[in-house]
Amino acid sequence: MMKRNRGLLALIAVLVVLLVVYFGLQAWNKSKEEEEAAVVHVTDTAAEDIVSIRLDVGNGEMVFEKEEDTWVYLSDPDFPLAQSYPETMADTVGNITADRELSDGDTMEDYGLDEPTYTIEYTDADGNVTDVYFGNMTGENYYVTVGDEGRVYTVASTVLDSLSYTLDDIAQLDTFPSIGSGNLVKEVITRGGETTVYDSEDEEQEEDIASVAGGLGAVSLSEVADYSVENEDLAGFGLDEETRITVEATYTEDDEEKVLTLYIGNEDGSGNRYVMMNDSRIVYLISDEICGNILNESE
Repeated sequence: MMKRNRGLLALIAVLVVLLVVYFGLQAWNKSKEEEEAAVVHVTDTAAEDIVSIRLDVGNGEMVFEKEEDTWVYLSDPDFPLAQSYPETMADTVGNITADRELSDGDTMEDYGLDEPTYTIEYTDADGNVTDVYFGNMTGENYYVTVGDEGRVYTVASTVLDSLSYTLDDIAQLDTFPSIGSGNLVKEVITRGGETTVYDSEDEEQEEDIASVAGGLGAVSLSEVADYSVENEDLAGFGLDEETRITVEATYTEDDEEKVLTLYIGNEDGSGNRYVMMNDSRIVYLISDEICGNILNESE
């Protein structure tokens, strides 16, 4: 009899726990539904449906357009645009929410919306254009309106954080390989029709290899002079075929031999030289000292 009672009590305890979990989930779901219903959407467009974004949020006007599955910077379609930025922008502009919608009836001028501080425009795949205007600040928020609908919202200023970028921020720069004395096999320098070879297997060139490898290992592709140079502009950088110095560095990576081609051009007058790599159209600035080591000019 005692065993039966214990079993019954255990079943009742399990039932009570299940009921508590059930009603707890019901309450949580209801709370989430109420919370979602309370969200005030200023814009509500899926990021994948947005095909064009025009921004004027403090860094000058920037326009991005989606061509098939690739975003381009409209002012320079050859600009090496890192795709994660316009993708994040599309997600942001299509899903702007407000703290509240105002209903006190003040004029657009009162909110600074007659001459907006910032402007966002985006177009969806059906050709629908949405304009979002940011006016004066109120605390940590902006007064915002959409198109000419006349509704005014307060929107957190953090919305602009994922939109306020410069070209330097959103450029997809080249990746320079890791090269040092341990993996540099050979470097061939061609300038003015003459060729100089530094070979790691030549024991007499040990110091030369250390110097050029040190230069290659110190390269940082961070400062840009031109993001998408045209062929006719190469001469201005000393990077046309007749003028440039060509460096071909053979190195090993994961037990495989690879070749880096580096083009070194003129000095910029500020302690740097213009440099391009492989088939990239980006012109970089690299210090005279590093270029001098790569070329072993201290010899």
